[in-house]
Amino acid sequence: MRRLLALVILGLSIGAGIAVVFWMLPRERPLPSPPAVATQIREIARLETLEVRLYKKVSFEPEPTQADSLWGDVSGWLRHTIAAPKGKAIVFADAYLTLDLERLNATSVGVQGRRVDVVLPPIRTTIALRPGETEILGSNLDSAETARLLDLAKIAFEREVDADVALKARARASAERHIRALLLSLGFGDVRFVDALPPGESAS
Repeated sequence: MRRLLALVILGLSIGAGIAVVFWMLPRERPLPSPPAVATQIREIARLETLEVRLYKKVSFEPEPTQADSLWGDVSGWLRHTIAAPKGKAIVFADAYLTLDLERLNATSVGVQGRRVDVVLPPIRTTIALRPGETEILGSNLDSAETARLLDLAKIAFEREVDADVALKARARASAERHIRALLLSLGFGDVRFVDALPPGESAS
């Protein structure tokens, strides 16, 4: 009888010990839904921006424009004949390359088990001129023409950066590193960046 009682007590002790061990084991967190994933990606991508300092030498020689009156036309003709307006400057700017967050939403994320597929939007370029550092090399432009010169410089910067494949690849790789780290921290085991979600994969 004593031996049976001892076996029962031993069994209860082992069972209790196993229950405590299972209770203390870390429990698997539920994975966030695609909308929640998209929201968190947008937050981290908003902070992840590749910044590049640029400068460019630009010139501008505006053509005479038609005036509202005969005397205005004569005045414009005289100005271009006597001292044709022209200007040259070295313009400095900052280029910011980041993901186009307006195109990143829940339909960009697909989840299959612990795997998550992400369709990243294209890289968007934003140019911010630095007028305080602009160097005028020679100009007889009026204020409106000077503003046009700076607009042309900004357009030239945008085209130059948009055509730089290596620079945009650097920006995308940097964004992918930070987004992958985020998704792994959320509990996903496999993070893939794809051009389109696989057929049949849920994105909602």
